[in-house]
Amino acid sequence: MKCHIVNKTNMDMDRLISMIEAFYPYARKAMEFNRPVDIELHSDPENADADFGKTAAYSPSEHKVILYVDNRHHKDILRSLSHELVHHLQNCRGEFDREFETGPGYAQEDGHLRKMEEEAYLLGNLCLRDYEDGIKSKGLFEKLLKEWCN
Repeated sequence: MKCHIVNKTNMDMDRLISMIEAFYPYARKAMEFNRPVDIELHSDPENADADFGKTAAYSPSEHKVILYVDNRHHKDILRSLSHELVHHLQNCRGEFDREFETGPGYAQEDGHLRKMEEEAYLLGNLCLRDYEDGIKSKGLFEKLLKEWCN
């Protein structure tokens, strides 16, 4: 179950796309969602200049994650992706199958949406952290093995 990534920016995003393609199977397995997701990379300079601009969004009806990429570290973008993939998991579980408002304050006023956000922050951050630590420890293992062989 591969994800479909579309670069809607005028920038070279090949390195970021490679990172997403490497992370996605790990996240899919860790989160166990059962439907593919589309991922779009967007450039929005005005949003990037805003102190509290958007970093990402999830569209439950389209099964799509939108990532805003301007002036952001790739790791930060992956963290946003991981968060939104938890929302995709929640959608696969049917948690978006009701009417709700997502305007300002939604995560403070709606108990169900608050719990969904809590899960997205916790599981999303931990998923990326575990992935990153696995990559780093693999690199450390390979380095130690190389030193031992020499």
